[in-house]
Amino acid sequence: MIYFLSFIIVLGVPVFLHELGHFLAAKSVGIRVEKFYVGFDFFNLGFKKKYRGTEYGIGLFPMGGYVKVSGILDENMDMDNDGKPYEFRSKNVFQKVWFLSAGVIMNFILAIIIFTSFTFFQGSKIALESPIINEVAINSPADKIGLQTNDEILYVNNSKIDTFNDLRNIIEPNFNRELTIIWNRNDITYNAKIIPEEQTIFKAEKGFYPVGIIGVSAYYEEVEKGFLSSLYDGLNQTQHWIYMFAYSLSSVVTGDVSINQLAGPIGIGKIAGDTAQSGGILALIYLMALISINLGIINILPLPVVDGGHVVIAIIEGVMQREIPLKIKYYIQIAGSIFLMSLFIFVFANDIYRLIFLP
Repeated sequence: MIYFLSFIIVLGVPVFLHELGHFLAAKSVGIRVEKFYVGFDFFNLGFKKKYRGTEYGIGLFPMGGYVKVSGILDENMDMDNDGKPYEFRSKNVFQKVWFLSAGVIMNFILAIIIFTSFTFFQGSKIALESPIINEVAINSPADKIGLQTNDEILYVNNSKIDTFNDLRNIIEPNFNRELTIIWNRNDITYNAKIIPEEQTIFKAEKGFYPVGIIGVSAYYEEVEKGFLSSLYDGLNQTQHWIYMFAYSLSSVVTGDVSINQLAGPIGIGKIAGDTAQSGGILALIYLMALISINLGIINILPLPVVDGGHVVIAIIEGVMQREIPLKIKYYIQIAGSIFLMSLFIFVFANDIYRLIFLP
C-alpha cells in the first residue's frame, strides 16, 4: 500500500499541477476547455464528471494526464474545428505558446516552491573548513583502512591538508590511484594506502564527469536563511536539476547513457515507495520536486504529441502567417502517437524486467 500511495503522491501532484497550468492558461485567453484528466482514460475506463461544459476525470492509466481544448489537433485526432473565437486555432501565436507552455511552467514552479521551503524551514548546511571527519560511509575506502569519526587528516601523498577542500582537491582527480594518507587520532598518527573510488557527478558547465571519493564527510554548520535567500537557493537547485535531467536525456539520445535507464510508472512507484520507507515524507516530497522537473523537461521537448511539439508548430504557423494544413498535422500527430506508445510499452516492459530480475 505504501508503494501505491507514494506513487500517487509523487506523480499525481506534478501531473495535476501540469494540467492545471494548461487549464488556467486556456481560461485566461478565452480557449474553451473540453476535458481535464489526470491519467489517461483509454477504453473509457475511469471516473468522470461534467461541470459547466468541461469533463473532469481520472483515468485508470497512470501515464500522465491531459487537457483537451477546442480547436487543437492533438493526440485525440480531432479534426472537426472551424476557427470559432473560443478555439485554440483562432488565437494568436503568443496566446497559443502561453497555453502550451503553462504546464511546464507549473512543474518548474512546484520544484522551486519545494526546494525553497526545504531551505527556509530547515536552513542550509555550510561545511566547516577543518579537515576533521564527521562521518565515514560503510564499506567505503576510508572505512576499509580504519578511518573514524573525529580523525583529522594531516597529509595525502606528502601534501599538507589544512582544510576539507584541500583533501577534496587531491582526492577527486585521483580516482582508482593509490594514495598515502596520514591522519591523527587522539594525538597518535596513523598512515595507510587508500584508493579513491570512481563516482560520476554532474556540473552544468562540465556535464557528467568522474571524480574520486573516499567516503568521508565534513562537519557542517546549520545556517538559517530568510525568504529571499531561500528563494535564491530554490531557483539555483531547480536550475541545477533542469540542466542535469536535460543533459541525461541528451545522453540517452546520443547513446552515452543506455535507454534501459528510463523508468515508467512501475519504476517510479518502486522508487517512491523505497524513498518513503527509508527517508519518510520529506524525502518523498523532495523526490516529487525531481519528478516534476523531469515531467517538465519531457513535455518541453520539440516532439509531436508533447507540449514542445505543439509549440514548434504554433511558432512555425506564426512565422508563416498561415496554418499548416490539417492533414500534415494529422500525420505528424499519428507519427508522434506511435512513437510515444512504443516508448510507453518499452518502459513498462523495462520496469517489469527490473522488478522481477533486478530486485
